[in-house]
Amino acid sequence: MSIGVREEKIRAERPLEEAQPGRPLARPRRAAPLRRLVGLLLLVPALIVVIVLTLALVYSAVTPPSTLMLGRWLTLQPVDRQAVPLTRIAPALQLAVLTSEDQRFCLDHGVDFGAIRDVVEDEDSPSRGASTIAMQTVKNVFLWPGRSYIRKAVEIPLALALDTLWGKRRMMEIYLNVAEWGDGIYGAQAASRYWFHKDAADLTRQEATLLAAVLPNPILRSAGRPSAGVRRRAARIQGMMGRTEGLAACLRR
Repeated sequence: MSIGVREEKIRAERPLEEAQPGRPLARPRRAAPLRRLVGLLLLVPALIVVIVLTLALVYSAVTPPSTLMLGRWLTLQPVDRQAVPLTRIAPALQLAVLTSEDQRFCLDHGVDFGAIRDVVEDEDSPSRGASTIAMQTVKNVFLWPGRSYIRKAVEIPLALALDTLWGKRRMMEIYLNVAEWGDGIYGAQAASRYWFHKDAADLTRQEATLLAAVLPNPILRSAGRPSAGVRRRAARIQGMMGRTEGLAACLRR
């Protein structure tokens, strides 16, 4: 084979980029890895939704821990909680909590959009005023403490979904079994035994209002050793309970 023929063959076998002097080499394609990355990013929230819905179905029958309880277990701190059904929690405590936390509990669908709108329009309005029992339960069981728009954006659709899935009695039952009533004290039964040395089913109306009065800050407030402010709040709750009793029909069998 002559030298000229050999050179022509070599040029024909070279890639197009090398056969054209002065033209920059083409960059390797990155579309496939990018598509995989986008797919993974979309898969993460989908997996979270599946996990949450699966847990929600399990929690329809099994009383869940709260995220605060999980945090204490992970850090080897003690947790006092004895889960009990709603039938073993005094109706007075159910009504006191409804009166102090969410008087529209039986009327809304997990979210009070009117209260949320009022909070958005009034910057001085306390954000807790828009937080329903369903939203607090979702936060306690699935989310993290503290205030943020991201948490609220997740909390609202979950509250709507779980209010339908669990129903009002189950929602109140879970809330009263995960609510914090002291350092490491969770749920109505543990709180009743710790503060009043009796079962939650045997709480008096006054004891029930004291427990309701320390929410949402049971670390700084004490139901067993109530300050004058806690006693005044408990008295206001007890005074309103007569008027809100008709709003608690969804909690009765």
